[in-house]
Amino acid sequence: MSLVRRSWLLSLVLLAGCHGVQSALDPAADQAMAIDRVWWILVSVCSVIYLLVLVALAWAMLRARRRREAVAEGTGADRAWQHGLVGWAVLVVGLLSWFVVIAFLADRKLHAGQPDLEIRITAKQWWWQVEYLSADPQQQFTTANELWLPRERTARIELRSGDVIHSFWVPALTGKEDLIPGYTNAVLVTPRRGGQFRGQCGEFCGLQHAHMALDVHVVDAVAFGAWQQRQRLDAARPGSESTRLGLAVFSRSACQSCHAIRGTLANSRLGPDLTHLASRKTLAAGALPMSRPALERWLADPQHYKPGNLMPAVAMTPQERAALADYLMGLQ
Repeated sequence: MSLVRRSWLLSLVLLAGCHGVQSALDPAADQAMAIDRVWWILVSVCSVIYLLVLVALAWAMLRARRRREAVAEGTGADRAWQHGLVGWAVLVVGLLSWFVVIAFLADRKLHAGQPDLEIRITAKQWWWQVEYLSADPQQQFTTANELWLPRERTARIELRSGDVIHSFWVPALTGKEDLIPGYTNAVLVTPRRGGQFRGQCGEFCGLQHAHMALDVHVVDAVAFGAWQQRQRLDAARPGSESTRLGLAVFSRSACQSCHAIRGTLANSRLGPDLTHLASRKTLAAGALPMSRPALERWLADPQHYKPGNLMPAVAMTPQERAALADYLMGLQ
C-alpha cells in the first residue's frame, strides 16, 4: 500500500472518530460542549508547549560547543538563560493553575443547575434500568436500555449500581460518571441537538462489559411528551391465538419471575421491564437488533449471544417459543 493511500486512510479514520453517535468531539449538549472546550484548550496549549520544547532543545544542541568553551574559560554563567528558565517555570505553573480552573468550571456544568426532568438509571450486569421519576406516582414509569431526552431542557440523571462498579458515559452529551454500589451520583444533561446517540459503560464490570450499550434519543418536547404517554400505558393485550398462547407461556414460565409487564401479573424487577419491549432498537443492551428472528434466537439460547448474563435458557417447545416471540413483538 502506497504512503499516500495510507495517509488518506489514516485521515478517514481520524475524521470518523470526530463524528458520530459516540464521539466526544461532536458535542450535542451543554455539558459535552464544556468538556469539548477544555479538551481543545488542553490540546492547543500543550501542542504549543511541545513545539517550544523542541525549539529550545534544538537551540541548546546548537549552543553546546559554545557552552563547553565558556565553561572551560570559567565564564559558564548565562544569566539570560537562567532568567529564561525561571520565566518558563512561572509560565508552566500559571498554565497548570489555569487548567485547574477551567476543568473545575466544566465540572460544575455537569453537576450544578436546575433540572426540568428527573431520571434514575441503575446499572446492572449487563443492562441499564431507566426510571422516569415524578412527584405523581401515576406519571412514573420504567424502561430499559434506552434513554429519551427532550431537546433544550435539562435532565438530572441520578446514577446507581445494582451490583458492581459501572460507569455511565454518553460522550456526545455529557461526561463520564461512576455508579458505585451503595452510593448515589448524579449528572446533568441539556441537549441542544436532536438525534440518536450511544452510551456505554465506561468501567470494566465483568464478562459482558463491552456489550452494555445505552441507546439515547433526543427529540423535541412534543415528541418527548408523546413518547412518555405511550410508555405510561399498560402493555397491549394479546389479540390473536398465537399472542394469547405467548402470554400464557410467559406467565407460567420463569419469565414472569424476572421481568415486569404492566397490565399483567408480572412485576419482578430482577430483569428489564418488558412492557414496551418491541419499541426499543436493540435486545439485551445492544447484543442483538430488535427483530422477531433475533428475539426468537435470544429466547432459545441467551448465553450464546451474551455469555455470562443472568438470563437462563427457559425450556419450551418451538411452538411455545414462536408464540412467546409473537406476544413480545406486540409490546410496542
